[in-house]
Amino acid sequence: MNNHELYLKGLEKAKQKDYARAIADFSQVVQIAPDFAEVYLQRGLAYYDLGQILQAVSDYTETLKIDSQFVEAYYSRALARVALKNLAGALEDVERAIYLRGNYAAAYSLRGMVRRKQGFIHDAIASFKKAAELYLQQKDKENCRLCLERIQQLQSPAKPAAQPQNSTTAPMISTKDYFTQLLDKAEKGNTREAIADLNWVLQADPQDAQAYCCRGVVHCKMGNYREAIADFNQALLLKFQDAIVYRNRGKARALLGDHQGAIADFNQAMQTQPQDALIYVARGNVYRAMGNYLGAIADYTQALQINPDDAQAYYNRGIAYTLLEEMQSAVEDCQKAASIFCEQEDWENYQQVLNSLQKIQTAYPESKKQKYNLLRQRLLRLVGGYWEIAQRLIDQKQDYYPGMSDEWYLQKVIEDLERDLGR
Repeated sequence: MNNHELYLKGLEKAKQKDYARAIADFSQVVQIAPDFAEVYLQRGLAYYDLGQILQAVSDYTETLKIDSQFVEAYYSRALARVALKNLAGALEDVERAIYLRGNYAAAYSLRGMVRRKQGFIHDAIASFKKAAELYLQQKDKENCRLCLERIQQLQSPAKPAAQPQNSTTAPMISTKDYFTQLLDKAEKGNTREAIADLNWVLQADPQDAQAYCCRGVVHCKMGNYREAIADFNQALLLKFQDAIVYRNRGKARALLGDHQGAIADFNQAMQTQPQDALIYVARGNVYRAMGNYLGAIADYTQALQINPDDAQAYYNRGIAYTLLEEMQSAVEDCQKAASIFCEQEDWENYQQVLNSLQKIQTAYPESKKQKYNLLRQRLLRLVGGYWEIAQRLIDQKQDYYPGMSDEWYLQKVIEDLERDLGR
């Protein structure tokens, strides 16, 4: 098999994402034809897609030794250097690519990315504008739209009060603003566009831990919980130790039914941000789903100590109280939640709470089964809020003493438990 056939085989394997075997084929070609610039480029691209960035840079450099005018090699090496955090080297390469090909839209777009990371926002905007103009000329409407959106994100109208900054802190602040705007976009329902932007960021820099975290949050909003967990795991591998990662991974795990994993994540998040009421509410929701109603109530109560105006915490605690059949407390919490939602003009949640309140008051009027409900409440407290345990004890009594009333069985179980507990 000659070198051309081997090269074509390598291209086909790379196209099928079989990068390791593609690299093997390209390496054979290199041995046969060591001055074949294109094969070094293709092997570099395969190394890059495998995550072997240093080998990719080495191959791109070999390409340029053979052909110093190889525009794609400069662009590809710039991408790899971004991944290696070598922004100065990346900028040098991308500017060389632009010098050699003045209408290289992707290179201008990448230059915008590099300048954004360096904190030069006005320069980044100028690069994105040029890229958008070139994409429009080339009738590439999708990439043109993406560049215009990036410009809009960088031109945020709402800026915090000016604070003293130095050249070290400025890039970090601008990067944070950029990701905040992407999350705002997702919050407004533009989740697919936010994902597209984040994919672009990660294509340029596969080591951007904050981008993985951000994409994980958007995946959560889209209901893609497994993809979200994968992104949060990657963010943690890249040492992005932030409460937002654990909190959101916990939510994703809970929604997939992994309650213990979710609680572990929420516990970890609390170590970082012990005053974050949202974490307590989230863990309370998991406890409630597990049937640990007392644990849920304790977490909602802690959330309310941190934020006394947390309507969702009041509402969730009210639901937990209904599961313990403590209806007076449930009604009070739901009424408080409704009042706060009304003040916030959150009419959707306000109506939801009113509907729940109506069901509670209809199903449990004050005089209905009052004695029976009080006994159930006492029993639930004795078994830690787990009704399944209470039901097993009741079933045992029914086997021993058939034909008695429901209240009698409750009273008998309570007496036995209180005696065993020394009360």
